[in-house]
Amino acid sequence: MNAPIIGTPRVARALVRWFSTAARDLPWRRTRDPYAIWIAEVMLQQTTVAAVVPHFTRWMREVPTIGALAAASPQRVYRLWEGLGYYRRAENLLRAARIMAARPDGLFPRRFAEVLELPGIGRYTAGAICSIAFDEPTPVLDGNVIRVLARLRGLRDDVESASARARLWQWAQELVAAAARFRTPGACGRLNEAMMELGATICTPRTPRCPVCPLRRTCIARRDGSTAEIPRRPVRPRLVDVHCAAVIFNRNTLWYVRRRPEGAVNARLWEFPQIEVRRGQGVLSALKVFAGLRPDQLERLGEINHTITRSRIRLEIYRARSGSPPRAWAGQWRSLTQIRHLPFSSAHRRIAGLLPGTLSRREAAPTPGASRSATAD
Repeated sequence: MNAPIIGTPRVARALVRWFSTAARDLPWRRTRDPYAIWIAEVMLQQTTVAAVVPHFTRWMREVPTIGALAAASPQRVYRLWEGLGYYRRAENLLRAARIMAARPDGLFPRRFAEVLELPGIGRYTAGAICSIAFDEPTPVLDGNVIRVLARLRGLRDDVESASARARLWQWAQELVAAAARFRTPGACGRLNEAMMELGATICTPRTPRCPVCPLRRTCIARRDGSTAEIPRRPVRPRLVDVHCAAVIFNRNTLWYVRRRPEGAVNARLWEFPQIEVRRGQGVLSALKVFAGLRPDQLERLGEINHTITRSRIRLEIYRARSGSPPRAWAGQWRSLTQIRHLPFSSAHRRIAGLLPGTLSRREAAPTPGASRSATAD
């Protein structure tokens, strides 16, 4: 077992005091409702605070309680989640809400073990909910907290190794246990939020603002000048370049879309016909094989560049002037009103914005191409 953090109570107190004056005013920090805290914590996974604020505000306006979420349709939940990515999180929120709504009291569980049993909730999220909502001494360990603790202790091991992760959890537990002995109401939650806030605003990955850090006198990495090397992580695999093409088909006032199949990335979301263009294959040749479309039947509208997990995607967008969608694609014709309420991935929502009467072209426009007319490969 490792020795406790030097001056653990002093470090914990410094963090709690710092948070009381330095915390950003974020909507989920104005409540101790476990439902709201749960929604915020799940949204914040793999997403920036700036992106989460409007989504959280809209979510809490439209489905403000466990019961309201449990009664919502999957399509409505996906639509509310649209733009946050990793849609499995939204699916798990709905599943968990229905489990809680079916309980005799219909309330959010207070015990850590029961919270941990809910779909989509791991040790970090359960710890955040229980400490912030119920002032329980449950630790948290996300990317920001890992960075703060690793630098504080001068941890040079790979922070994703099992041994390093066990030490980090131990240090996080020691700090929140120290906070539990304070007389300050809500000290456990404040301690955990302070570490997350410190990592997000002061102890940043690059150029940390050490001179204004409340832990500057205790931090080993600052003392040794090793903040650039800590935390150490394994080398990530390089992004894989993927070339895709999407085609917009319309028939009178209807537009051709489909729901993505189970097991696929962005499963259950809607999309326009899209294919992956193989390396060495021209995009127009690929579209001819896919939908039988000739170059003179296509108008190039531009392209969207985005990243999903480890794939860097270049998505070219075309409008079919004539022709029909491929039968094997098994899509459906939908009106503009229906499309407005269907959940799409971010890229395909931008494509939907090109349809007359949806979003403004300026809001949704992809990167323009060199020519608006398709030419042969």
